[in-house]
Amino acid sequence: MKTLAIRLEEKTHARLTILSKLSGQSVTDTIRTAIDEYLSTLAAQPDIAAKAQALTDEIEREAAEQRSAIQALLSASPAPARRAGKA
Repeated sequence: MKTLAIRLEEKTHARLTILSKLSGQSVTDTIRTAIDEYLSTLAAQPDIAAKAQALTDEIEREAAEQRSAIQALLSASPAPARRAGKA
């Protein structure tokens, strides 16, 4: 679980506190519920799904580039060092 600090206008905080008390919830639970509901609403929006797919595609392209770079690095073996010595 993560801790999050937010700044609220006094009127918003007072409203949050009163509505939480009236609903029988803690302020924290009211905030969590509101965030969960808002995130569900956002996630259901078609433009968000399209942006998520675009981001996924970008992440996969970047990962493929990094894999290729690592493979090139590992497959490029340096020439063996010559020993100075008797011929």
